[in-house]
Amino acid sequence: MTDPIPIYTIGYGARSVEALLAVLQTWQIAFVIDIRSAPYSRFKPEFSKESLAREIERRQIRYLYMGDLLGGRPADPACYRDGKVDYDLVKQTAAYQEGIGRLRRAFAQQRRVVLLCSEGRPEECHRSKLIGESLTSLDIPVIHLDENDQPLSHAAVIARLTGGQLGLFGAPTFTSRKRYQATDDDDDDEDGDMDESDDGGGYD
Repeated sequence: MTDPIPIYTIGYGARSVEALLAVLQTWQIAFVIDIRSAPYSRFKPEFSKESLAREIERRQIRYLYMGDLLGGRPADPACYRDGKVDYDLVKQTAAYQEGIGRLRRAFAQQRRVVLLCSEGRPEECHRSKLIGESLTSLDIPVIHLDENDQPLSHAAVIARLTGGQLGLFGAPTFTSRKRYQATDDDDDDEDGDMDESDDGGGYD
């Protein structure tokens, strides 16, 4: 019996568009699901939604935008505590549950799907701290393609993030690293501080 096809994730980080597309082709990705709340970049405009979608679809890969459902900076102010995004609160929203439902259907159909964000390091992105946690709780396998193009299990990424330490009452809980205003419209800044040295201006 073969292992099921997991849900993949990747952040473009320091990659060029060509380098990103090469990774997608290596893993035979059929669908790219963009999970950036604001899919535009001042620092890397070639990764803005329309430009990136064109390049992806030229490779016969489908591009879907779901940042409105699965983005790391939801519009709902109830998802913020002390200016940070509280991922446990995000999980309770109807929009997020709809997005996870669509991923469940993609997994059930064994589509080769990758979730795309901007942060190269998966442990610093909501694709692991929020979406990966949700999928794992549903027994859906997740493979994160890291900043060095290496596949990592979700457990390995969470171990990177926590140093292997559990939270005070068992499973850790996560928030965004950065404080935001819920209505702040900075481009593709989902979860952390800008780090041009590592991510070429991409930040999550």
